[in-house]
Amino acid sequence: MDYDRMPNFDLKRYLSERKQLVDEALEKYAPAPTGLEKSVSEAARYSLFAGGKRVRPILCLAAADVLNGSHEVVLPVACAFEMVHTYSLIHDDLPAMDNDDFRRGRPTNHKVFGEAMAILAGDALLTEAFSLIAGAGEGAQIAADKLVRVTGIIARASGYRGMVGGQVIDLESETREVDLATVEYMHIRKTGALISASLEAGAVLGGGSEQQIGALTCYGRHLGLAFQITDDLLDIEGDAHVMGKTPGSDVAKNKKTYPALLGIPGSREAAQIHVQEAVAALAMFDDKAEPLRAIARYLLVRKA
Repeated sequence: MDYDRMPNFDLKRYLSERKQLVDEALEKYAPAPTGLEKSVSEAARYSLFAGGKRVRPILCLAAADVLNGSHEVVLPVACAFEMVHTYSLIHDDLPAMDNDDFRRGRPTNHKVFGEAMAILAGDALLTEAFSLIAGAGEGAQIAADKLVRVTGIIARASGYRGMVGGQVIDLESETREVDLATVEYMHIRKTGALISASLEAGAVLGGGSEQQIGALTCYGRHLGLAFQITDDLLDIEGDAHVMGKTPGSDVAKNKKTYPALLGIPGSREAAQIHVQEAVAALAMFDDKAEPLRAIARYLLVRKA
């Protein structure tokens, strides 16, 4: 499909084709269930292939596409983002964290493999992600300076300055009142950091200028917040059969969400503002950025 000429862009088809591309690559890169340690590989693969939409790797590829980057170069890094994301979900579902029994319509990892194996499966995916990035430079496919930069991007987004830090704030906020600025600070890190980083990394690997990298990263920051706000709304209004999990868990756990502070109408308005800002950040790009524009607009109508 020629995505460079997109007057009637088919987002559903685009996402399906990109997901297939990522799934095929992950099948190649995922830990193999062999050897005496195969139990942890099986647990890791259970969650990695549990029906994820592959949002982060698709965004990484889309950012590179805007700049005419090579999928061959970007795919290992894109898959690394999915491994990091999956590790975070495994750990988030644990009894010591969010204590969830279902994810994407299936029992969560610790319900199938036990808590200890789930922790190790998450650890395995996180470390394998960095091994994958390191190996992406073999054969000089990625220049050393770009590889170092991308490694730093994903490390910061994953660690205490990003996703881990956001989870800490989330857990601590369950037992105290917080304001909107704190909720936004939390979600910029817990959800937004890895989304924004996937676009930044794709832009770096696509050979973008600093201005282009900055624009795509800005898009990612607003997209991440819009994604989280709509996720919060789905926890109130969503259909369990469509989402693969039971709505209402945020309220039951006293999670600090946008609807809890802004109400449903206010949250919808906030999501719309962030979508508009995300699309505006792409103003310098031509039709090659249409998939990113369409993804942002889709957040306002998504059901899962």
